[in-house]
Amino acid sequence: MFFYQLLVDGGAVMWLIAIAAVLAGAVFLVKAFQFHREEINIRELISGLENVLKRDGFVEAISLCDNTPGPAARVVGAAILAFQRGDRDLQQAVDCACLEELPKLERHVGLIGTMGYIAPLLGFFGTILGMMQAFQTIHHTQSVYLSAAQLAGSVNMALITTASGLAVAIPCYVAYNFLVSRINTISLDIELASREMLGFMERRRAEKGGRQ
Repeated sequence: MFFYQLLVDGGAVMWLIAIAAVLAGAVFLVKAFQFHREEINIRELISGLENVLKRDGFVEAISLCDNTPGPAARVVGAAILAFQRGDRDLQQAVDCACLEELPKLERHVGLIGTMGYIAPLLGFFGTILGMMQAFQTIHHTQSVYLSAAQLAGSVNMALITTASGLAVAIPCYVAYNFLVSRINTISLDIELASREMLGFMERRRAEKGGRQ
């Protein structure tokens, strides 16, 4: 009831701020769940893949990557497929897989930053509208004396929109920076996993070449 009263007293701008808050909150929950679901132990994944690939178990290794959540497993799986095919440039396979996975991580995250940027602007816009309404009330009042009650609605609207815009912007900035830090961490995991796997594959090629 309290929030509904704020929406009513804040005017049309307040509804825009509420929509921005809902959009940002929904995106944050979706991305936070996605990152939590795809969080894995990179060391354990690489160790398991190396043990399998030492006996040339490509099918088992690819199956392990397919059943492991997260972009790091998919990038490593692309490298293993390229190694199985006998491709010489394994780095190209890794780069192509990264080009597919990184946009998935960053998708919709910028929307939270945008909402955090425009929310205070909407609040200030509502403040200006409220002050304009207050001055119009003063201008159109025929009485010499103007009661505080006549201005209360306009001033209340101005204060509500300003406070609401800031109240939405602050969590949006915190949420945006949190998600960006998670993306950076996952990107580092991808780089670590791909480097270790490429190094392992190069050693395997050298060993096979030395036996021939």
